[in-house]
Amino acid sequence: MAQVQYWGTGRRKKSVARVRLIPGEGRIAVNEKELDSYFPLEPLRVRVRRPLEATDTLQKFDIIATVYGGGYTGQADALRHGIARALQEADAEYRPLLKKEGLLTRDARMKERKKYGLKKARRAPQFSKR
Repeated sequence: MAQVQYWGTGRRKKSVARVRLIPGEGRIAVNEKELDSYFPLEPLRVRVRRPLEATDTLQKFDIIATVYGGGYTGQADALRHGIARALQEADAEYRPLLKKEGLLTRDARMKERKKYGLKKARRAPQFSKR
């Protein structure tokens, strides 16, 4: 018999997380590694678990995620967004809780493009009078 699973895609900056939620006992695997070994910093692990804590489902689902692009902070936020979307798909009653916490909102802040005549997006070349 096919096992029930829920999918969610999360994004932040250049990072993309594809999340699969399976009924289980609370294991989180990111790119085939445990969460603790993939994100060595505790604040990032707390950020990733936030949707599960908000809906009180920390011990109800196993999470299998594939994350790529960007840095570790962007990846953690993309993973959080993907978990929230998958939880919403699993049970529609979680939506108000997740929405109130701001976990379903995609963070639209991106790196600003470089402009011609400048060294970076806003950094102008050094000025010299002579």
